[in-house]
Amino acid sequence: MQTTLRNWEYYNLTDTFTKLHEDAKNECIFKNLYDLIVSRENILLAYRTIKSNTGSKTPGTDGRTINDIKIMSELEIVTLINSKLENYRPKKVRRVLIPKPNGKERPLGIPCIVDRIIQQCFKQILEPIAEAKFYKHSYGFRPLRSTHHAMARV
Repeated sequence: MQTTLRNWEYYNLTDTFTKLHEDAKNECIFKNLYDLIVSRENILLAYRTIKSNTGSKTPGTDGRTINDIKIMSELEIVTLINSKLENYRPKKVRRVLIPKPNGKERPLGIPCIVDRIIQQCFKQILEPIAEAKFYKHSYGFRPLRSTHHAMARV
């Protein structure tokens, strides 16, 4: 929890995300979300979030990892993401089979690193809006909530 909040504060996005959440609670109609999605701060926060994920070292179908993005300047990263979004078409996802304890396998899709950053850009803006619509006692796949929280409520 603290890491996420620190990252938001680092890019001065706490107020933005809080306002999105409050506006969603008040049933506001959102316009110009795309401007927030492609903002410099949101892109850099998405990059920082993906960089901290251990899966970012796993290449997608293009063979690139976060290490290929790390060598770029902040301006180059923002320019890359904005240029990809002008006519965005995600690349194919690499399929890997992960062994399960019961001997079977489960499929895992690994997107290209740039696609992961773009997905994170959208998630960061849409998540506060969606969170405002959910019930407080809903725990499935939500930030800062876990099965432990659900069990404590029960």
